[in-house]
Amino acid sequence: MRAAQTAPHIATLIFGTALSVLSLNMFLPSLARIGEDFQADYGLVNLSIAGYLAISAVLQLVMGPLSDRFGRRPVVLVSLLVFALASIGCALAQSIWVFLGFRLLQGAVVAGQVVSRAAIRDMHSAEEAASKMGYVSMAMALAPMLGPMLGGFLEMAFGWRAGFILYTVMGLAMLALAWGDWGETNDNRSATFGAQMRTYPELLASRRFWGYSLCVAFSVGGFFSFITGAPLVAAAWFDLSPAMVGLGIGIITSGFMVGNFITGRVAGRVSLLTLILIGRISATLGPLGGLILFALGQGSVPVFFGAAICVGFGNGLTIANASAGLMSVRPHLAGSASGLSGALSVALGAVLTSLTGALVAPENAPFMVLGIILCASILALASALYVRWVDIREPLPEAG
Repeated sequence: MRAAQTAPHIATLIFGTALSVLSLNMFLPSLARIGEDFQADYGLVNLSIAGYLAISAVLQLVMGPLSDRFGRRPVVLVSLLVFALASIGCALAQSIWVFLGFRLLQGAVVAGQVVSRAAIRDMHSAEEAASKMGYVSMAMALAPMLGPMLGGFLEMAFGWRAGFILYTVMGLAMLALAWGDWGETNDNRSATFGAQMRTYPELLASRRFWGYSLCVAFSVGGFFSFITGAPLVAAAWFDLSPAMVGLGIGIITSGFMVGNFITGRVAGRVSLLTLILIGRISATLGPLGGLILFALGQGSVPVFFGAAICVGFGNGLTIANASAGLMSVRPHLAGSASGLSGALSVALGAVLTSLTGALVAPENAPFMVLGIILCASILALASALYVRWVDIREPLPEAG
């Protein structure tokens, strides 16, 4: 197969993004069995999630700038090779520490998500990029729904190591696909890394960039709070089975997919900020309405999950458009912007997840969960309104 010379097709970007999401959650059903095999306590095994998230945040800060300096293609190819080799290491590991070491190396696959966004911005205008990212983001909704189901099936049929063998196969397949279809899209690389570093203050000083980034981060953080608190609400207030909780979370994810589909269809005809503001209003009214109904004694399963569906739908209208916006502030630093925004989202998501776990109790569960989501949605809306204010006050200096 000859090396690609042309820009990647949208399907390649979707698969790259999906693999980066699957790498986080497909093996979740196997955590207990992994602990048993290695005779390790659950807290130590859980580092394969917490440590992975931490290393992913750091890698996003690194891979974005590397793709700006050296190009999207080499960063993706090297990252996929590391992921495939690390997956083999996980599958063959004979101790918990060897397993955790290779598991952290798997975090290299986050490049598929960071660099895909930057490549889309390389190829398209801001509005067209938002439309394409809407379709790519649908993979980020499907993967969390299907990944744990697939992982659970593999463990029951073949044992937990089968999941990491599948990771290896998928990593090598994605590497071959990227080699043959992911041509370079970054035509505006810096001559040296030092020269590129000197351009970063342009991005970090941009008020638009921080407004868009915080909008994305609070949007994602609100969803993390929901999936953290929903199981307790379901158990303490509604006595729902784990299967029904999973179904509820899946329904909410479908709202996110619908929002992304609409973004893909209309982003070229409707401004980014208009779609973002509509999304943030939906994500604010949902939990607000839910809180009011619970306060009036009308709380129910449809009310709780319906409020979260509004959040998912709003995030579907928000994240792709805001991501396109933040990478359009300084197009020559699209990779750096994508990586920094992604790291911020992971960090804030971790904070809100911890906050939710600390504050939610059986007696206050629906009120606290919806309240935290509402606060996150309001802050995301305020961030979008801040960008609108900057656009009105300074329509030209940061346009790009």
